[in-house]
Amino acid sequence: MSDKKIIAVAGATGAQGGGVVRAILADSRAGFAVRALTRNPDSPAARELARFGAEVVRADFHDEPTVHSALKGAYGAFLVTNFWAHGSAAKESEEIDVLVRAADGAGLRHVVWSTLEDTRAFLPIDDDRMPVLQGKYNVPHFDAKGEGDELFRKAHVPTTFLRTTYFFQGFLQGLGPVRAEDGVLTLSLPLEDGKLLAGVDVADIGRTAYAILKAGERYIGKTVSLAGDHLTGAQYAEKMSAALGEPVRFQPVPYDVFRALGIPAGEEIGNMFQFYGDFDQQFTGARDLDQLRQLNPELKNFEAWLAGNARNLLVG
Repeated sequence: MSDKKIIAVAGATGAQGGGVVRAILADSRAGFAVRALTRNPDSPAARELARFGAEVVRADFHDEPTVHSALKGAYGAFLVTNFWAHGSAAKESEEIDVLVRAADGAGLRHVVWSTLEDTRAFLPIDDDRMPVLQGKYNVPHFDAKGEGDELFRKAHVPTTFLRTTYFFQGFLQGLGPVRAEDGVLTLSLPLEDGKLLAGVDVADIGRTAYAILKAGERYIGKTVSLAGDHLTGAQYAEKMSAALGEPVRFQPVPYDVFRALGIPAGEEIGNMFQFYGDFDQQFTGARDLDQLRQLNPELKNFEAWLAGNARNLLVG
């Protein structure tokens, strides 16, 4: 029987959880074993994790007993919720409640909780610079997670709060450069000139979470604010240009204009970018790249991420 410590990984077939699973399984000398949590253990992605050596178990955040069962006997866990699966901060808060109760009930020794800032700590919702969404949020997918932090604290779950940021992968999912009418590739973002956008390769969430778990109890109760690079819109465009071999210009889009474009989740994304811009010193400033690379030496900057992804920037 293995004496490895079991790490339960929520969202194991998704981008964040999958990164944690891969990071642990790639370390053949690890003192950890992976228990992959998924709503559908019979999915192709789940079966692939099992082939790689993960224990795959069913856990549905809307079927609380399955979550309690999935965490039972584990040493620790990587926990994450997916706002974009339903787009509801209220539902995400319910899911976080379930995770906290299950983590507490299982007596986990160390939880890494993938979270974000509660933007209302910086911008009260009675400030009219951006619209209030879903009744009481500036950026619902930020605020619900940030609000959830306190639930882990109140339950005395031994937690490290891993605050993420904009994923470089967003440039592959609708926010990348588009060829304008004059033929020039144009990166259009709701980001003011000169404002920094902290970005990260989503795979580095997994690598960093694993580094925290390996480091052990000294990270319990602490917040690790993650990024792989801090760049302005023009700098992102410049690096894309170098990788693609042709000019890419940056075009800032006013926040209100972006929110009014009618794109899916446009208000949410517009508010998110306005938070990045209006509070770049606080948000980006909390993400110390030198310290983060001491924790995760493999942390990719944008150029390193582009080296493997530039060819996909213009697909579609």
